[in-house]
Amino acid sequence: MQALRIALIGIAAALAVGCAVPAGAGTQSVGFTEIPRIVARALPAVVSITTRRIEQDQFNKPIPKAGLGSGVIVDRRGHILTNNHVVDGADEIKVTLTDGRTFQATLAGGDYFTDLAVLKIAGKNLHALPLGDSAKLAIGETVIAIGSPLWIEGGPTVTVGVISGKGRSMEEPDDPDQGALHNLLQTDAAINPGNSGGPLLNLRGEVVGINTAVMESAHGIGFVIPINNAKPVVKTLLAHGQIVRPTLRVAAVSVTPQLAFTNSLPVEHGVLVVKPVPGGPAEAAGLLADDVIVQLQGARVENLHHFHALIERQKPGDTVELVVRRGPDTIMVSAVLIRDR
Repeated sequence: MQALRIALIGIAAALAVGCAVPAGAGTQSVGFTEIPRIVARALPAVVSITTRRIEQDQFNKPIPKAGLGSGVIVDRRGHILTNNHVVDGADEIKVTLTDGRTFQATLAGGDYFTDLAVLKIAGKNLHALPLGDSAKLAIGETVIAIGSPLWIEGGPTVTVGVISGKGRSMEEPDDPDQGALHNLLQTDAAINPGNSGGPLLNLRGEVVGINTAVMESAHGIGFVIPINNAKPVVKTLLAHGQIVRPTLRVAAVSVTPQLAFTNSLPVEHGVLVVKPVPGGPAEAAGLLADDVIVQLQGARVENLHHFHALIERQKPGDTVELVVRRGPDTIMVSAVLIRDR
């Protein structure tokens, strides 16, 4: 599999109305000449995020490390939606609005699994973007990405493209501690480091996705978290500051017909174990690299996304029964789930 680089790109979201076109005006009825007006209305809600983290060098000296990302104001109380990887581990977070105002932000909550985080700033007269319905997006539909890439001065960058695909997954089998993102949108709107956390808009000026990653070895391929996936995460983070998830702690990839053929696997569905995380439930249960998990709690496992969905129906401390194909053999494995990070 090709390595994927989590880039600084963008999501956006909002609970307040401010830039939608009049009711009843569909996306397809808005022409390209309207894009500057849509962007102008959206820009006040798009923010640049600068982070600082103190690390230690080989002589144990503190070394400040700077990071850059984007975000979007989701309500007039000052909550900002961004990617978790933009702010994860930051000691200081500074938010800059397009009108030049700057704020020290606090982390209201973050979710590693979905790569979403919510920040809080104390400001007045804040503009927020409306949330759209990503389920209504069509392949080929025009979208607008806004963010602050590459430390470029002069405010956010705007790029325009189309929805290139839906239902994409990003899996990182070489890193057991790297989360996997599923059901992503694909766009050819130009995305660069620094865009993470910024909004993807439709031609109604609504946030329809969270631009969150690019494929390092390809051109014109960016991945976006659909806003419908983000809505429940934002709601939970605002209410509780975190999301408690169970985990098996196993690095795995989806089994596809192509993967099954090239690896001589006995089935064309399920998840292929790349490596059980040392000390985790999968290792304790005896799972091995190259095992294929085909059932969990009696339910057929279709792919890695479905596997995670089945895991999320459980809670930390639950014991789950797995059916595993190990070469020509079929075995039963019991594992006790633990709380994810």
